[in-house]
Amino acid sequence: MSTHLLETHIHTFLFPTQTLQSRNFTTKKSSFCLRLCNKKKSFFSYVSVIRSSVTRGVNEVKEDKQLVVKRAYPFHEIEPKWQSYWEENRTFRTPDEIDTSKPKFYVLDMFPYPSGAGLHVGHPLGYTATDILARFKRMQGYNVLHPMGWDAFGLPAEQYAIETGTHPNITTLRNINRFRSQLKSLGFSYDWDREFSTIEPGYYKWTQWIFLQLLKRGLAYQAEVPVNWCPALGTVLANEEVIDGVSERGGHPVIRKPMRQWMLKITAYADRLLEDLDDLDWPESVKEMQRNWIGRSEGAEMEFFVLDSDGRERDIKITIFTTRPDTIFGATYLVVAPEHILLPSLVSSAQRKNVEEYTDLASRKSDLERTELQKEKTGVFSGCYARNPANGEAIPIWVADYVLGSYGTGAIMAVPAHDTRDYEFAVKYDIPICWVVTPEDKSPTDSRFAFPGQGTIINSSNSTLGLDINGLHSKEASSKVIEWAEKTENGKKKVNYKLRDWLFARQRYWGEPIPVIFLDENGETVPLPETELPLTLPELDDFTPTGTGEPPLSKAVSWVKTTDPSSGKSARRETSTMPQWAGSCWYYLRFMDPNNSKELVDKEKERYWSPVDVYVGGAEHAVLHLLYSRFWHKVLYDIGVVSTKEPFQCVINQGIILGEVQYMAFQDSDGNFISADSADRLGEVDQERIPEEKVVKSGDSFVLKDNPNIRLVARAHKMSKSRGNVVNPDDIVSEYGADSLRLYEMFMGPLRDSKTWNTSGIEGVHRFLGRTWRLIVGSPSPDGTFRDGTVAVDEEPSLEQLRSLHKCIAKVTEEIEATRFNTGISAMMEFINAAYKWDKHPRLIIEAFVMLLSPYAPHMAEELWLRLGHPISVAYEPFPKADPAYLKDSTIVLPVQINGKTRGTIQVEEACTEDDAFKLASEDEKLSRYLVGKSIKKRIYVPGKILNVILDRENIKVGV
Repeated sequence: MSTHLLETHIHTFLFPTQTLQSRNFTTKKSSFCLRLCNKKKSFFSYVSVIRSSVTRGVNEVKEDKQLVVKRAYPFHEIEPKWQSYWEENRTFRTPDEIDTSKPKFYVLDMFPYPSGAGLHVGHPLGYTATDILARFKRMQGYNVLHPMGWDAFGLPAEQYAIETGTHPNITTLRNINRFRSQLKSLGFSYDWDREFSTIEPGYYKWTQWIFLQLLKRGLAYQAEVPVNWCPALGTVLANEEVIDGVSERGGHPVIRKPMRQWMLKITAYADRLLEDLDDLDWPESVKEMQRNWIGRSEGAEMEFFVLDSDGRERDIKITIFTTRPDTIFGATYLVVAPEHILLPSLVSSAQRKNVEEYTDLASRKSDLERTELQKEKTGVFSGCYARNPANGEAIPIWVADYVLGSYGTGAIMAVPAHDTRDYEFAVKYDIPICWVVTPEDKSPTDSRFAFPGQGTIINSSNSTLGLDINGLHSKEASSKVIEWAEKTENGKKKVNYKLRDWLFARQRYWGEPIPVIFLDENGETVPLPETELPLTLPELDDFTPTGTGEPPLSKAVSWVKTTDPSSGKSARRETSTMPQWAGSCWYYLRFMDPNNSKELVDKEKERYWSPVDVYVGGAEHAVLHLLYSRFWHKVLYDIGVVSTKEPFQCVINQGIILGEVQYMAFQDSDGNFISADSADRLGEVDQERIPEEKVVKSGDSFVLKDNPNIRLVARAHKMSKSRGNVVNPDDIVSEYGADSLRLYEMFMGPLRDSKTWNTSGIEGVHRFLGRTWRLIVGSPSPDGTFRDGTVAVDEEPSLEQLRSLHKCIAKVTEEIEATRFNTGISAMMEFINAAYKWDKHPRLIIEAFVMLLSPYAPHMAEELWLRLGHPISVAYEPFPKADPAYLKDSTIVLPVQINGKTRGTIQVEEACTEDDAFKLASEDEKLSRYLVGKSIKKRIYVPGKILNVILDRENIKVGV
């Protein structure tokens, strides 16, 4: 490379489109030019104008000099200082009025619920990832929206209030303050000016407004539905809040009970929710979970007449839904759900007691328990029969809890020969099995198992009823059955969904009030006028459940009694509240315009910021939260409030950070340790946790250090207080610093993978930060303190240094964009290793590296940037760009001849000069013995091809 070309690249390696002469020396982005001009003088002149907040931050750090701890670097001073600076200067505020010609980047964390326990080290994983992206995009010139708020309504706070007598508002605000303090201590670049919580009336006014829009469009309605009622909690629970018949929170018994509830008609949007998934940049697993939850299936509704005791058709029909109408001739019994509305009229006198006992047992099970494939199927005969419309045969009607009243019609036609679940049930209760489909390959069917596949239809003809599908393929047979059913009025084609309408009411206090009233004279439902919003919660001292199913709000008698603002008629307010999902369905929109009192969101702001570009959160929200948000968003799209069909373009699910590995040893009845292999044979044995220092790895297993014959079991569990494996980030920050915690969480492995926490592992990244600090600032003095400024020099970097830097720039940029943060850190570690081999560290190289480091370790980067001579935060400096010229591998292998005979090779740059090539050859261990101390007659050098050294003949030994 020519000298002129090298000089040009030195001055333009971060600004490929600018020349040195064209830059404005007075602007923030001219700092590189200014540094080159001012050289060493720049640091001291800049320091004199440092903002007072930073100076105060330094002065406020006081400690007893006799108790100074020698740290790898002074993070305990740096981090509080820069956190104060960012807060006082509102460094990360996104102004309301912005330059909309610039590209935007909206990166959002899933709304956290501020629990009393505060953060554990698993929480910052996703928050750190989004913060790196936000900082990176700011430095690339994007307008970045990176807000934070709180999903603060919900059952946990109310339960705590019941147990302690403390108002949930008090505990919620206390928890929010704790969470906010912890997040700020980790240096996250949130725009705290946009912070809000769902419990603020100014926010839930618009949640109530959205409900009124749903009500106007017939998408909110009341219905009598079977719900999971928990008497102890005094509220209805969602299916996912019930585990093994008890509440997830508190372990209280849960029963199924019909109650009048508010429902949202999410099923009206089922097809759109399904179709629009294809265009989203979401994990395929999440999209598939949503598809399965929506559960679209095509088939037919068929009607079966119920028979009386004499075999005559009664004026009652059971409607079933089936995806396999081709198997109707194989239907040998019907099953109705225990909660089916027709069940009381179907049961015979002889079977009534048995059926009532069975339905009572079923009411204590969750839907998940009832439909679990592995569980043994149970049921009871109703004592009644129905007629199969295809062949006219009478078939028994059974009651079984594996059929849900909420799915389809709450009844199925059972075809045991071709459905595994029906087959198990039929075998257990000795119900006939009729084979009506043979496999397409003509292989014989095994009567011990059901054949659920498609094939050729057999045993499926009835001339009297006019249906013959024998010999047809299943698909063709299904079409023919539907055509026959519609013609004979025995059924019709039907599309069904597993998706149920959203139960939108909870019998609890701590939630958004539902903005409707009921007139006393006739019970008519009247929506509140929008001018009456927000309808605020009344103050209550008693939050305990009423025990009657009436919500706690019914105790606020003066609040419940009201008048209709339109007619003046007496009325009562709705006393159920909205579920916790409500406030978190649309918060991403409010962050765009958090202080707007006139509308939910300004149209121009929404058009600019929508959709959310990157949305990061746990996989546990893959279905319900995302599905509900998408539903509300589509409704808002239909009424013109938003401009996009979907709220979140890209969703990333971060993995779980598990607690540290626990090593367990097994003991026999005498208390002696036994190997895990033996424990499997002995059955139930005692276990003892073994400290890590007493464990060693042996092959793929872990064993006792003192007795390698004792194999241990090593397990890592999800962090929880009950397991005692929670690691508090405050402790890590205190010992290692926030930047070390941030780096370690990103370095543990790929963002989307689950990882095991290891506190000793953080020491590695902490050492890396310490080495980075010492490389740039210099070694500490004997008392552990560090000099002011840096050791960077105002000299031109070498080609090797530029190559090393630009390879790092390219790698870090690529890995941030692909959210492979761990490998980005590896690239920076490699750079630091290389830089330690240099004699001098040019300022241009060091400054660029500090900018690379800043999204990951912002506190250290800010301090180094200041020490390098810049008073303005590094947060908005342009992120370095890799120059392709330095990314090419431009070295070649050059043959070296001595007097025309090849004696070896050397590695040289393509543009290597003759003198440099000869110098390298002279330093080569093999070639030097031919050259050192010899008289050179001449050198023949063909760049990139060969170096031939001609020696004086008198210096040449014979035979060499």
